[in-house]
Amino acid sequence: MFAKFSEVREQCFLLFTLILLMFLSSLTGNALIALAIWTNSVLHTPMYFFLANLSLLEIGYTCSVIPKMLQSLVSEARGISREGCATQMFFFTLFAISECCLLAAMAFDRYMAICSPLHYATRMSRGVCAQLAVISWGVGCMVGVGQTNYIFSLNFCGPCEIDHFFSILCISSPFLLIIASYGRILAAVLIMPSPEGRRKALSTCSSHLLVVTLFYGSGSVTYLRPKASHSPGIDKLLALFYTVVTSMLNPIIYSLRNKEVKAALQRTLGKKKVLTHG
Repeated sequence: MFAKFSEVREQCFLLFTLILLMFLSSLTGNALIALAIWTNSVLHTPMYFFLANLSLLEIGYTCSVIPKMLQSLVSEARGISREGCATQMFFFTLFAISECCLLAAMAFDRYMAICSPLHYATRMSRGVCAQLAVISWGVGCMVGVGQTNYIFSLNFCGPCEIDHFFSILCISSPFLLIIASYGRILAAVLIMPSPEGRRKALSTCSSHLLVVTLFYGSGSVTYLRPKASHSPGIDKLLALFYTVVTSMLNPIIYSLRNKEVKAALQRTLGKKKVLTHG
C-alpha cells in the first residue's frame, strides 16, 4: 500500500519544507502549552487541564502521519507496508476521535462554568475532569481498534493507492454535544443583565469556539461537499489543513487570546533561560 501526496517532483521539496516547518511549529507550540500548564499551579484548573490534554493529542495526531508523509516526499520508496498502514490508521483514529470527545468535554466545562457557576467547583472536580479525559482517550482507543481491525480484516488485491484516509465515525456525536452546550451557554448569556458579564462569559469560550470551528470546519468541507465537486488534489490539501495547520494554530490561538496562558508561557520560558545561564 502507498499514499501519494504530490505527483510532481519539483513540488516535493517545497512541500517538504513547508510541511516540516508547520510540523515543527506544531510540536513546539503544543509542547510549550502542555509544559506551561504542568509547571504553573495557577493553571491547574479544569479548563487548562483539558487544554493540556488537547495539546498532547495534537502532538500524537500530527506525529501519527506527518513523519511518513515527509519521508514519502523525499524518497523514491513511497510505499508503506500493510502492517505500517494499519498502525498509522489506528493511531490517527485514536487521536482524532479522542480530540473530538475532548472538545466536547471542554464545551461541557464552559457550559458548567457559565450556566452553573455556584456548583462548578464540585461538579467539575479533579476526579470528574480525569474521568472525562480518560473517557475521551478510551473512546478514541476503542474506535481505533475496532475500525482498524474491521478494515484490515478485508481482502486487498495487490498494491493499493490511498489518496488519504480519515474517519468520520463517532465524530458527529461529540459535535452535537458541543452544539447543545453552546446553545445553553448562548441562552444563559442573553439573559445576563450586565453587558460586561456577557462579554466576559463569551470571551472565556472564544478560543475553544475558534478551535472547534477550524477542526470541524475543515473536515466538514471535505466530507459534506457534493460528490461531483471532489478532486484528489483539493481533498489532499484539506486533509493537510486539518492534520497540520489546525494543530499548529491551536497553541497560537490559546496563547494570543488568553492572558493567563501567555503569562505562564513567559514564566516557563523565563525559567528555562535562567537554568540555561546557570
